[in-house]
Amino acid sequence: MTSKNKTLGIIHANIITTRAMEPYIQKYIPDVTICHMVDDTIQRDNIAAGVGVIPKVNYYKFVQYAHNLEETGVDLILLACSTFNYAAELARPMINTPIAQIDRPMMEEAVKIGHRVGLLATLETTVPSSERLLRIAAAEAGKDVEVKTVLCGQAFAELQKGNVDAHNSMLLEAIDKLSAEVDSIVMAQLSMSALALHLANTKVPVFNSGDTGFGRVKAMLENMR
Repeated sequence: MTSKNKTLGIIHANIITTRAMEPYIQKYIPDVTICHMVDDTIQRDNIAAGVGVIPKVNYYKFVQYAHNLEETGVDLILLACSTFNYAAELARPMINTPIAQIDRPMMEEAVKIGHRVGLLATLETTVPSSERLLRIAAAEAGKDVEVKTVLCGQAFAELQKGNVDAHNSMLLEAIDKLSAEVDSIVMAQLSMSALALHLANTKVPVFNSGDTGFGRVKAMLENMR
């Protein structure tokens, strides 16, 4: 089986994720046709609404974009945003095309390792939805997990300014400290996958949504007729 001749539609809430995922597209699905749909107003309005609040219009936008992609004939739709990952669950009953969410695979891997899971985030609005998804993955695996969340907001600010080295340095320091308290760590946003090359010798497994997410996308596309 192969993913060649397949088309993946990706819905983004910020242009940053299109750049962050390119290495993983080339690594896992280089022969797949990619259709990006980007709406920066989604993340803008998620942030403006405050932590734990997702504007209803953003859920509507996701369903609309998923419908648009379905009409173009894509084989799979991927939600690349962590902050409103619940949109994928809401849209599935309304969209015939399969929908994947980029963070779910790493959550499933992390809860297999132990009962203490670290959640490292750089965007405050991402935290509630990521914690929720992590607990859902644990419950479905029959695990009772303790989630230790660490927010590095300054790292995201540095990334937006193009200071990747500063972003990575802050996160590596946070990972080193968090590793003493947990059995595994998940990095809450795709943009944090830029750190992946520096994580070969961490004290506990650290999962990023780039590798696990696109590994799952590859498998789903290959299993399609």
